[in-house]
Amino acid sequence: MRRQRPTLIAVSTLIAVTLTTAPTPVNAQPAALPDQVTALTAHQADGYTTLAWQPVDGATDYQIERTPVDADNTPTGAPTIVGIWRPNRQINQQAPTFADAGYHPGDTFQWRVRARIGTTEQPYSDPVTATTTAPWGNPDTPGQQLRTQWETTHAAQYTSDTDEYAYTAAIDALSDRVRVVELGRTVQNRPINMLVIGHPTPPATPAAVAATAPVAINCNVHGNEPGDREACLIMARQLAFSTDPRITDLLRHTTVLIVPTINGDGRANNTRGNSTGQDLNRDYSLIRQPETTAYIRMVRDYRPVAGYDGHEFGNSRAGDLPMLPPRHQNVAQPIFDQSQDMIEGHMYAKGAEAGWWACPYGCEGGGNVGLSEETILRNTLGLKNVTNSLLELRSSGGQTRPDEGNTANNRRRKTYSALWTFHQFLDYHRANLDDILKARAEAIEFQAANTGRLVFRGSRPIPAHPAPHPGDSPPPLDAPPTDLILDNAPCAYKLTDAQYHGARTDGPGGVGTTVAQRIAAHGWKVIKTGDGYYVPLNQPERGLIPLLLDPSGVEKLTNGERVYPTLTGRRNGPLVVTGFTCAADATVNGPVTVRAGAALVTTATTISGPLTATGAAGLLLADSTINGPVRITATTDAISIIDVTIAGPTDLSANTTGTDTPLLAGTTIRGPLSCTGNNPTPTNLGIANTVHGPRTTQCAAL
Repeated sequence: MRRQRPTLIAVSTLIAVTLTTAPTPVNAQPAALPDQVTALTAHQADGYTTLAWQPVDGATDYQIERTPVDADNTPTGAPTIVGIWRPNRQINQQAPTFADAGYHPGDTFQWRVRARIGTTEQPYSDPVTATTTAPWGNPDTPGQQLRTQWETTHAAQYTSDTDEYAYTAAIDALSDRVRVVELGRTVQNRPINMLVIGHPTPPATPAAVAATAPVAINCNVHGNEPGDREACLIMARQLAFSTDPRITDLLRHTTVLIVPTINGDGRANNTRGNSTGQDLNRDYSLIRQPETTAYIRMVRDYRPVAGYDGHEFGNSRAGDLPMLPPRHQNVAQPIFDQSQDMIEGHMYAKGAEAGWWACPYGCEGGGNVGLSEETILRNTLGLKNVTNSLLELRSSGGQTRPDEGNTANNRRRKTYSALWTFHQFLDYHRANLDDILKARAEAIEFQAANTGRLVFRGSRPIPAHPAPHPGDSPPPLDAPPTDLILDNAPCAYKLTDAQYHGARTDGPGGVGTTVAQRIAAHGWKVIKTGDGYYVPLNQPERGLIPLLLDPSGVEKLTNGERVYPTLTGRRNGPLVVTGFTCAADATVNGPVTVRAGAALVTTATTISGPLTATGAAGLLLADSTINGPVRITATTDAISIIDVTIAGPTDLSANTTGTDTPLLAGTTIRGPLSCTGNNPTPTNLGIANTVHGPRTTQCAAL
């Protein structure tokens, strides 16, 4: 349904008067000429004007004309065609809208629109005149008065790194809602800062932030694509100081994480890659560079449930806002579906209302883009169970924005379209948080169950939506070849000490972090037994682990040894676990004891009897049932209990797993739950457990 918009002044309205008929009422409109656009309105927003009009039957397209005027509506410049509306611009073609952007916000303009039928131009609409919305923030109010270098130069200059640091530090100093934290340093030692924004104040620790189901925006990974970064800096000011109830409501219900510039070296040098030449958006899984390592550690610690990743797209034929979900086929279906809903169900519809042309990345001759490399952030985040999308800002206006040969106009259109997108992202999260969390929980439980094939490279299809568009040419399929599909997934990967701790040469200057350090940055659980290091697949990022550790990985860290289940089928009587034992689709009719230094990994397994582990190296239990009490104490390496049903009391005590946080998530316990003396304290990843009994001490909130 078309949104109601306020109608502004039609400055050339004529009032017909004749001596031979009764006077025409003063509020009457003149009769429209044949094929003339009617009912033109202009609605002002941050950095753009939404123009809407009644469609003309048979129109091929529409031309949007803008003329600068003074306070008396006298033109101060030449009328210019600034936009072309085409039928493939939006999903609701019966209610055409165009987001006119590129002008200096705060100036006054007159707009007219005319249809073309074929190449024949039809009469212009009556004009509307309005003053556009000035840059956000009262110049007389502390905090609100802050402006970026890009704003103060009227888009003639992008904000430098030093000006960014001063600007974000000022926001931090003036707003209780904001805390700026340093995630790491670039190769050339520039800080990688993140704004943590909440109301009335942001939570104090990463774990406390994670409990708010935060959202994350990565604004500038390619240094020569700065439009999203400028939008992020403006939005940070709005979130920090706005009194708009919408903003304060958003911030009371989540925490917003904004990383303005992960690639500070590339931005300073206006290069796509970082100072080593590495395209950082091909490194989020391998994390060879300090910049990507910092971001992945942030994802591990702050656990955003939704994200956006900002880019610019060098295609003048594409839409204003090409978007794309995580496409890798190892991404759990609920995350893919939720990401598609955010794009197709929300962004396309809201874009049609506001006048932005949102479409799949690759629409209008995009070529071989938007594929399945797990190294790309949208795919990495999807494999980490984060609902997310890539955002591409069309680098140049092209045929649909013919006035953007003007550099400042082009820059403003890109930045304000990104600002619109990021605000819509926050609105989507606010309205759909329950669905986002449900999709995340289902994805984590699916991954931990270690079921289904593994694909080492291959994308989910993205059809045009709705047909025949908004995309004339959706991104290519990128179907997985048979040699990159593993139907029989292993239980774990085994690494030798040399593989795990050995020196690497794939980092800056030929010095790389170890496999152990990178696995820790990802947050994967590792169990050390006497003969090696085991990385089980029954954990939340199961879809990503093989891509880095399997011999068939396209861009792997190392060639891990595939370890298959050692216990399947039925076993009657007690089971004593020594070494590394993996049970899959197994039934154990008797008690299970895990000895000191041993490890037990289970999926789709039923244990009919008590489970006791004292001094074990690790226990990773998923998609399993234990018909008896569970006692796990003094574990040294890793504990994970996901989607398990336990028919009895459960006790986790005195487990000291170093930096590895024990997981207890999505589990049903028919009895009391006690957690004491564990270091670190167990977490539920935001997925509640069902406990039929008292929960005490460290697990009281789980």
